[in-house]
Amino acid sequence: MAKTHLGHVLTASAMNVVRLDAWLTETPLGTTRTSHFARLALELTV
Repeated sequence: MAKTHLGHVLTASAMNVVRLDAWLTETPLGTTRTSHFARLALELTV
């Protein structure tokens, strides 16, 4: 249990370092996927 907790803490810390680096270098956020239904709804409203 302790090894698993340590692994989770290290993984979370590494993710935070990556996020901090992206924020400091002003890396743009990735685009999110749009479902087929959402795309269809967008096309019908425009």
